[in-house]
Amino acid sequence: MIFNKPVLLFLLFFGLCLNAQQEIVKTKPISEYPPELLKTDQLGNKYYYDQSQKARIYEIDGENVVVMDELILLNKPKFNNQLDQNYYYFLNKKLNRVYPLFLTALEQYEDIQDEMIQMDEKSQKKYLNERQQKLADEYELQLRDLTTTEGRVFAKLMNRATGKTVYDIIRELRGGWSAFWWNVKGNIADVSIKQPYDPHKDRSDEFIESLLQHNWNSGYLQPYPGYLSFKVKK
Repeated sequence: MIFNKPVLLFLLFFGLCLNAQQEIVKTKPISEYPPELLKTDQLGNKYYYDQSQKARIYEIDGENVVVMDELILLNKPKFNNQLDQNYYYFLNKKLNRVYPLFLTALEQYEDIQDEMIQMDEKSQKKYLNERQQKLADEYELQLRDLTTTEGRVFAKLMNRATGKTVYDIIRELRGGWSAFWWNVKGNIADVSIKQPYDPHKDRSDEFIESLLQHNWNSGYLQPYPGYLSFKVKK
């Protein structure tokens, strides 16, 4: 199922770029890092601190050793059957494809909030309309390939990061009437932009949370700023 126009425009509004590539953090020998970036621990050992992984990288006997500040362990969900397990790995593929777009959207949203702080209501409306039109002209054709599942994952990631549903964000930036229609059209494409992220009540969200923790711990995905502020509560 192809991602429908209304939700597509939401992605455009936040300046997503389909060609953005997933950032995979890889370690390299200490000798390849600039000397000024190296630090020394209490025992006199040199190391490089990788901010994205929250880890210290040492070189011992020619081998890289990664010492993480914090490692969050999360068990894989219990699969009911083979189809359940297949869906878990299917979601992982979707997460890896959408995640770079989500990082861009989150950054754009935070930038928009910062830019509008000093604007009056009239200036805000003009600013948002001009920005949306510019981004639509540049990215619309590239974003048409997003699927409904990818749209769901994107919406849940935004809710996890901001504490707001996609509906809340649109209402905040475009007004309640616009948010109402976005929700109606979004539901037609089987993407509810009002649905919150809840790993304890939603099976797909449980899978997404497990996959996020795994990918962050493994260094396959770069954590977004403030990712630890979200607490999985029952």
